[in-house]
Amino acid sequence: MSVLVVGISHRSAPVSLLEQVTVGVGQAPDVLTTLRSGGPVGEAVVLSTCNRVEVYADTEGFHAGVDAVSDLLARTSGVPLDDLKRHLYVHWEGQAVLHLFEVACGLDSMVVGESQILGQLRRAYATARDGGAGPTLHELFQKALKVGKRAHSETGIDEAGRSLVTVGLERAVEAVGPLAGRKVLVVGAGSMGALAGATLRRAGCGDVVVANRTLDRAERLATTLEGRGIGLDELDTAFVEADVVVSSTGATGLVVDRELVERAVDKRGGRPLAILDLALPRDIDPSVRELPGVTLVDLASLQQVLATTEVGADVEAARGIVTQEVGDFLAWQRAAKIAPTVVALRSRAEELVEAELARLAGRVPDLDAAVSAEVQATVRRVVDKLLHTPTVRVKELHEAPEGLSYADALRELFGLDRAAPAAVTVTPLHTVVDTGTAPDEAGA
Repeated sequence: MSVLVVGISHRSAPVSLLEQVTVGVGQAPDVLTTLRSGGPVGEAVVLSTCNRVEVYADTEGFHAGVDAVSDLLARTSGVPLDDLKRHLYVHWEGQAVLHLFEVACGLDSMVVGESQILGQLRRAYATARDGGAGPTLHELFQKALKVGKRAHSETGIDEAGRSLVTVGLERAVEAVGPLAGRKVLVVGAGSMGALAGATLRRAGCGDVVVANRTLDRAERLATTLEGRGIGLDELDTAFVEADVVVSSTGATGLVVDRELVERAVDKRGGRPLAILDLALPRDIDPSVRELPGVTLVDLASLQQVLATTEVGADVEAARGIVTQEVGDFLAWQRAAKIAPTVVALRSRAEELVEAELARLAGRVPDLDAAVSAEVQATVRRVVDKLLHTPTVRVKELHEAPEGLSYADALRELFGLDRAAPAAVTVTPLHTVVDTGTAPDEAGA
């Protein structure tokens, strides 16, 4: 069995499609039970937030697992499978582990470094613990939560999103002057828009208008910012009136084209306009920076600036933690798969030794006790020495890509019961991480 991730997020799909999948999964009863019923998926956890729906599965095969999860998402959302597949992303084995750890650290969030995702991961795991998650996903999610906590406690990644907005607004000030009293337009009512709006309010800006595809969401955010909400159909007028525009929607295509900004420029009477595009992919046509009086600041330019700051170093430090922790988890996972075979081999050897010693005792019942003890010790020593090299080598070789094939070879060569290794318990990884010790391979 191997870990698979099939997902859809603000990075891969239009907001309308993402909402349809989110609502469908949320309203579907027994999603986890359905996934595990008679198919290739042995364990599953569903992470569903406003920005993503991801299914983490322990599955028998890649293609069978992808098909099973994709079919389920299509059925629950009502989106035709062929249409949905164009917006799904897939991660397998090591890449799946890497993706989950990045999600846990906030490195894959719309607002980089946000910690809310940790609580969402914890709830998703808790929901699946009694109906979907088994040993593999239990260890994976326990580890992911620890990695997320570590990234937030050991780095300043929490500040990355706020710093992005702050630096962007500093660039806007260079274009239009002090923000106090300036009219602001926020396009998009998500977390980044809320962060930008709150920052502008603290800077003393004037009127705030929030534009969103869904009017009620625009009005909800506008209420918290003491402004007013509008639909995207009113952007023409809003661009004429605004001094600063901050855009951060979840759209996969341009929200504001050059023609819209050109019409606004013609009606502004030469007033400068600063536009901060914080969306990925971009919301604003990049060619608007060619228009007179328009300053466009986008993510690409901001990331270049932040890369040389302490915030950029914190993000890289968090990525370094993820890389290290992924390596540790994969090494433990390989050891966990091999250890039961080693234990089964030693158990088989012990059974044979006991049987032969019992046979010897039956054939030579009057054997001197001291001699008998020496014979037993000699037999056990010979068996231990014969098994030492293959058991040590198979542990060493588990790091190689074909490492698990050596365990298969041991089972075949020594005629081990294939069902026996499954019953062996391996030390949980989160216990290993807490104590700082290497995995105990079940006494092998």
